[in-house]
Amino acid sequence: MSFLKVFNDADATQPVFSATEGDVIARELGAHGIRFERWPLKALSESADQAEILAAYSEEVERLRREEGFQSADVIHMTPDHPDKDALRTKFLDEHRHDEDEVRFFVRGEGVFYLHLDNRVYAIGCAQGDLMSVPTGTPHWFDMGPSPAFSCIRLFTRTEGWIAHMTGSPIAERFPRFEGLEAS
Repeated sequence: MSFLKVFNDADATQPVFSATEGDVIARELGAHGIRFERWPLKALSESADQAEILAAYSEEVERLRREEGFQSADVIHMTPDHPDKDALRTKFLDEHRHDEDEVRFFVRGEGVFYLHLDNRVYAIGCAQGDLMSVPTGTPHWFDMGPSPAFSCIRLFTRTEGWIAHMTGSPIAERFPRFEGLEAS
């Protein structure tokens, strides 16, 4: 299920705002220049490969390319038996920034983006059908959970993909992880 939980950055125990309705999430994030959309789901088999997924969502991807100037798109698949799942999870759990927007559309599965904005932490639980765009330079981290199971379309303005610039802040360590947020 999609959700938004907003915390004071000094207090990770109790959110000051929560929502599960897509339009409310989009409005709250949009006030900070963050894109959150829900796309209609396409009929795809569990074994759909990158070409099939990109073809199914070609209209939506092309719209974003025109609007935002993206140069490339691909699909990432994570499974609970992926040999590097623990290392990849750890890599994304530290606060970082990018020199371009980080755009993900969840074809299936889920994950949690955490954005650090104006003394607040926005935990955005993204699920199948959700598009999340983290603007250039926004401090954030991502948690795919201990047993990741998702497929996402990723869009890039640079053909070499995104490069993370770590902030060195320990803030992510204080906030609940994927498995602590999904049940609440």
